[in-house]
Amino acid sequence: MAKILLLPLRLAVGYGLSPRILGHIAIVMLVILRITIGYHFLSEGTEKYHQGDWTAKPFFANATGPFAGEFRKMVWDYDGAMRLDMKQTQVVWATYRDAIGEHYGFSEEQNAEAQRNYAEAVEQYEYVTELNANEIEEFQLGVGRVEKLDSDPVRDGVSSLGGQRETVRRELTKLISPTLDQIDMIWENYETAQNQIATDEQIARHPPYRLVRPRLAMMDTSLIDVIIPYFDIALGWCLILGLFTSVASLALGVFLFSVFLSQFPPTTGPGSSNYQLIESLACFVLAATGAGRFAGLDFFLHLIVRKVCGSDEVTR
Repeated sequence: MAKILLLPLRLAVGYGLSPRILGHIAIVMLVILRITIGYHFLSEGTEKYHQGDWTAKPFFANATGPFAGEFRKMVWDYDGAMRLDMKQTQVVWATYRDAIGEHYGFSEEQNAEAQRNYAEAVEQYEYVTELNANEIEEFQLGVGRVEKLDSDPVRDGVSSLGGQRETVRRELTKLISPTLDQIDMIWENYETAQNQIATDEQIARHPPYRLVRPRLAMMDTSLIDVIIPYFDIALGWCLILGLFTSVASLALGVFLFSVFLSQFPPTTGPGSSNYQLIESLACFVLAATGAGRFAGLDFFLHLIVRKVCGSDEVTR
């Protein structure tokens, strides 16, 4: 029973014994590689966390290659359907108006001001959508055209027709982007205005209340933007400390490989995804060698596994 309970730990720190054929220089280089990659992710995650408004949207929106469509769908409201729907937008804003009042404990006067902010945001939204009505209509018709192109198997097999589809998609994005940018600004200003109603005492008791975008898919940037900074920081520390290195390295390797696939085939220059591919393979090396057992906390965890399972069985 103890062996079964320890199986997750056994997999997390490395299934077999540390490779005895590695020389001291190879071991030192593995440790340096592990700490370097760990520091890279720790610094990236810390920067994203302190930045506050970091988003993976540009990364997914500019995806290329055979999986580009799936990556684009991971952008929150990638087709603008929710933001261009007045009724859905009003429901979200009204819900936020009521929720922020409860969060801070607004007085009647403050609730009245929150209602005025809501009405002003709705008025601004109506103005923007009316001003850009032609562009919105053209975009929505174009989205239907792209969906037909996506469902046509003939175009998938002909490069020129596939290029036509990408051209239409780029033109539609260029067409609607100014409108969506204006709507996004209204969302941000509305959130700011509602939080500014709170008094200094209310702010001291409660943190700022965010206007969270409603989840439109199981996994999109509304969730990814929150997870990634903590993901980078947590797994970065795991590599630096050599803790659960095999699992952490495998997770980072898969993550980096997905970045490589999003920009496939890779180009040359600073924007090339070859860098992510190289670091991904380095993470897989760390996972395969159980590198945390060299100058890491996994060394002590692996001693527990060996004591319970026996050294002979661990090497199988």
